[in-house]
Amino acid sequence: MVWPTALRAFRYRDFRLFWTGQLVSLVGSWMQSVGQAWIVLELTHSPFKLGVISALQFGPMLFLSFLSGALADRVRKRRLLLLTQSALMLQAFALATLDRTGQIQYWHVAVLATLYGIANTLDLPARQSFVVEIVGKHDLINAIALNSAVFNGARVVGPAVAGLLVARYGVGIAFLLNGLSFIAVIAALLAIRTEGEPRPRSGDTLGQEILQGIRYAWETPLIALVLSLLLVMSLFVINFGVLVPLIARDVLHEGAHGFGLLMASLGIGAVTGAVALALGGRGRAPVWLLAGTALVAAAGVGGLGAVRQFWVAAALLAVEGFVMIVFMASSNTTMQVTVPDALRGRLMGVYAFVFVGMTPFGALLIGTVAERWGVPAACMVGGGCGAASVLALTLACGRRAS
Repeated sequence: MVWPTALRAFRYRDFRLFWTGQLVSLVGSWMQSVGQAWIVLELTHSPFKLGVISALQFGPMLFLSFLSGALADRVRKRRLLLLTQSALMLQAFALATLDRTGQIQYWHVAVLATLYGIANTLDLPARQSFVVEIVGKHDLINAIALNSAVFNGARVVGPAVAGLLVARYGVGIAFLLNGLSFIAVIAALLAIRTEGEPRPRSGDTLGQEILQGIRYAWETPLIALVLSLLLVMSLFVINFGVLVPLIARDVLHEGAHGFGLLMASLGIGAVTGAVALALGGRGRAPVWLLAGTALVAAAGVGGLGAVRQFWVAAALLAVEGFVMIVFMASSNTTMQVTVPDALRGRLMGVYAFVFVGMTPFGALLIGTVAERWGVPAACMVGGGCGAASVLALTLACGRRAS
């Protein structure tokens, strides 16, 4: 079958299976994200404790991402993904059971969020580097754009559906449906023929291999700039899991349904950005595109601090979704196209460390500022610090990385 240019990665049977499994599973994951945030606010009424849950969920990236990146270069990626996806399914069923029996407490959510973070840390570098083995470098940006489209399409559907179901049936339904959704991705992985074979062993120890990846990232100007921008964005800007429920509840005075619609607006913008990349993206992104989209996203977060109307917030979040997905997908593609094949798993481990591993600090920062000085102040602090940092990095390192 001849596929349109924007869908050229679908020429690969294994990518079609992988993409379809992700489509189902990610809808469930976004539903759980809404349910988890809402149950924490219902149990504690504390922005800070919501930030703690986000920190626990992403904290393992700080301690295990380098190890998981090296592991992704050493083992068959498909088998590793089967293990991590199965663990995430069990975590969702555990939350559903606790809620259904009326036993759920804050510490249950905290422990299970930590377990989720460990499984996700092992999953992320393997999943990111597995895509290039399925489609090759030539079609990588298209595959990443299509993956981004399904990720953010799920962000549209999942929160919107979760908002309706949580309002009517309680949060347990979101956890249950997420657990069931993992059946699709596990079935797809079982059907995929690509194994994601480990690279030939060099005889170096695991510690030496990790240091090789870190050294390459430090000594390559373009990779160092991309990772620095990702770190800044993770710390100050991409804290929507904390900010959006607080804006919905404390600023706009909405319930679970309104929260779900705001998250869906973020997803609509992101899908639009992913489609634009699929249609026009080719190879490595220019530095101006990375810095420009990061700067607009930071300014948008600051602008959320002044919003007092629901549909204005929804429109601004849609713009945020667009620029964020262009920034994230372009950063991911630039890294994977630039790094040598033998180092890809380890560099995606470094990517996970700076982009996801810094999320706990950002979540705690935003949660603390929101608790002490209010949600608008948290938006302005995050957006202002993010914009200033992006400008400083671009002026200091942009020319050398171009």
